[in-house]
Amino acid sequence: MVDLQEIANSVIAGKAPDTKALVAQALQEGVPVADVLNKGLVAGMNVVGEKFKANEFYVPEVLIAARAMKWGMEVLEPELKKAGVEPVASIAIGTVKGDLHDIGKNLVGMMLQGAGFKVVDLGIDVPPEKFVDAVKTQGCTIVGLSALLTTTMPQMKNVISALKEAGVNAKVMIGGAPVTQNYADEIGADGYGPDAATAVDVAKALLAKAQAPAPAPAAAQAPAPAAAPAPAPAAAPAPQAAPAPAAAPKPAARKPAARKPAPKKAAPKKPAAKKAAPKKAAPKKPAKKAAPKKAAKKPTKKGRK
Repeated sequence: MVDLQEIANSVIAGKAPDTKALVAQALQEGVPVADVLNKGLVAGMNVVGEKFKANEFYVPEVLIAARAMKWGMEVLEPELKKAGVEPVASIAIGTVKGDLHDIGKNLVGMMLQGAGFKVVDLGIDVPPEKFVDAVKTQGCTIVGLSALLTTTMPQMKNVISALKEAGVNAKVMIGGAPVTQNYADEIGADGYGPDAATAVDVAKALLAKAQAPAPAPAAAQAPAPAAAPAPAPAAAPAPQAAPAPAAAPKPAARKPAARKPAPKKAAPKKPAAKKAAPKKAAPKKPAKKAAPKKAAKKPTKKGRK
């Protein structure tokens, strides 16, 4: 009996003929279709994606593995429809208007298909209206936009605007060599995938958000409790503050009567001291003129002779 791990390993190794043969054998042996898909093909591509993110695999290895996955799906798809196995979700991908590059887009498409998504590939040079139509007619939950040129990046914003104007509900993820997370935020994209492997993770995350129930009702109940603050009467205690008369002690402020020290104005008496300035009377020194006494001495000397 075929081991589903063998199918996964053949995908990882990129052995397309072996993968196709193993899938056919598993179906003949009665292995459930869903198991062949999820535990065989998808499991193998998941490993490829992880190795790609870890730089253990590069674009050539991923393309070879994707081809093996595709060969296996050719055998499995008819059985999936018979068994009523539905894809995870439908996603429309395309290179925006004016851009003719598709290698990155094709790689992302293969990875998404390997993850169980139904991929609606719109090709290259895709105008906004075509993306809108894919969402309406194909029931795509997610739209993937690719651009390799900086000159075509503005078309991504045009697609987002067209989807909003059409009123369609679809998540938008973008990617490409010149594209960044900042640009995705700037134009209002829901997600950004820097590489094919990450694009799968982004798509799964966006799908989860799209399927999550809206928490609107909870928000409606929130305002009700807000009415609780009605006990405004609690403000009544404010009048208790009326005992402002306690402020009566203000009379104590009369203490300023201590202005008595104001008499310091008497200090001006100091100028009276200035009156003492009449020291100018010192000029009495001229009395020294009495020095003539010296003259008297001279006569005495003569007397002695």
